[in-house]
Amino acid sequence: MTMDHEQYDVVVVGGGVNGTGIAMDAAGRGLRVLLCEMNDLASATSSNSSKLIHGGLRYLEHYEFRLVQKALAERESLLRNSPHIMWPMRFRLPHRPHLRPAWMIRTGLFLYDHLAKREVLPGSRSIRFDASGPLKPDITKGFEYSDGWVDDARLVILTAKKAQQSGATILTRTKCVKAERGPKDWKITLRDMSSDGEKTISAKVIVNASGPWVSKLFSETLSMPAPRLIRMVKGSHIVVPRLNQEEEAYILQNEDERIVFVIPYEDQFSLVGTTDVEYEGDPRKAKISPEETEYLLNIVNAHFVRQLKPSDVVWSYSGVRPLMDGEEENAQKASRDYSFEVNQEKGQAPLISVFGGKITTYRKLAEAATDKLCQFFPDASGRWTKTAVLPGGDFDNQQNLAAALKQEFPWLPEAILTRYVRTYGTTSRDILHGCTSVDDLGQHFAGTLFEKEVQHLVKNEWAMTSEDILWRRTKQGLHASANGTESLDFYLADKITAAIPGPLLHQRV
Repeated sequence: MTMDHEQYDVVVVGGGVNGTGIAMDAAGRGLRVLLCEMNDLASATSSNSSKLIHGGLRYLEHYEFRLVQKALAERESLLRNSPHIMWPMRFRLPHRPHLRPAWMIRTGLFLYDHLAKREVLPGSRSIRFDASGPLKPDITKGFEYSDGWVDDARLVILTAKKAQQSGATILTRTKCVKAERGPKDWKITLRDMSSDGEKTISAKVIVNASGPWVSKLFSETLSMPAPRLIRMVKGSHIVVPRLNQEEEAYILQNEDERIVFVIPYEDQFSLVGTTDVEYEGDPRKAKISPEETEYLLNIVNAHFVRQLKPSDVVWSYSGVRPLMDGEEENAQKASRDYSFEVNQEKGQAPLISVFGGKITTYRKLAEAATDKLCQFFPDASGRWTKTAVLPGGDFDNQQNLAAALKQEFPWLPEAILTRYVRTYGTTSRDILHGCTSVDDLGQHFAGTLFEKEVQHLVKNEWAMTSEDILWRRTKQGLHASANGTESLDFYLADKITAAIPGPLLHQRV
């Protein structure tokens, strides 16, 4: 295992959105940072969300005003810093007899509009539905409000890239198997999950940002009791053929008060979710149940003219959310807020552990955690991430970037151009450099996925497997055949992995 340094200021355990956010912030303040992730980046909770940057309208019903305000204030900063992988989205809320009175919903939306300052997103309004729309004819009125969309897995990848550009070392497929605490630092054993080789390094502080594994890391690796317990809640989603052709998403409230989103997804599909189910066991093995699929389909079928059946489900995924454990009996009422614990026993190296959280507030969580880190590093610089543009996000809007790329690469098919803009932003030029025709993109694997892009992902984004590429980096798994996936597997094994000396995941890029 190749390391740039034997000693680090901070080792972050966990390559989800919180871990990469902390690594990015800490590295940007001048700290020597290493992040290790035992699988691929964003391979668990952080790639299995509802893919929303939102305040959480439904959290108002549980009186979580502080959380909603914090998330609402953060929305626009995120949208400005990552215009390629995030964009504003309007949500339509159909009003039905079982819901609260219209005046009460309007009051809630008024709060949602004004709990935090808005500059980019328009406010809410009442709307009426007509027979030409996708909803059933008895649904005639509703409301519309603003939130944001995010490609969650790419947010993690690009945050890791920003951390790396700021000097952090990012090691995927690398597990922290043992950490021994000393008076001044931690002695940490890292295991390469590809080769089983081990390496010992040291760090002044460990950050436990391992998501659903945060409590488990204490007993298995740190040899100490967890200061807090988490509650694991499974959220499942299904992808179906596009239910509405408009750009707006729908938020449906069921009679059990659960919220289900229907969101335009990858142009041709709709993303439907989520559920809230108590979960025990390995988070990596979480899968949607037939009951969850039926539940989501029933809610959609109660609202939309087009009726769906299980065979219409194109894809599904489940993620385990590590929520702070409280006294609530109902999983949907468990808090989505975050906290972190600083363990600084006298004469012992410090440990910071992150509990809970949601994607929308990941930067705020990282900033607060890094503020705590910097108490141990008085020479560290100050906060910087509120205006930090993620790699590829240095442009004003997607339309103008698409027009510029079309002028530079007039041969590029519209479908590839559109996806590159919202996946890579200005980094699209790195992939397209030297290409003068589609043939120059190389071997075709699936949808709009070609060899040049695969090479870029392996070299620059820690991709190793077809799953990494098809589902977390590009979503082209929605268009991949069995033969295409097999060809990609063969290509990765034969033409790329074998050509790079040493374990691919540990190459600095």
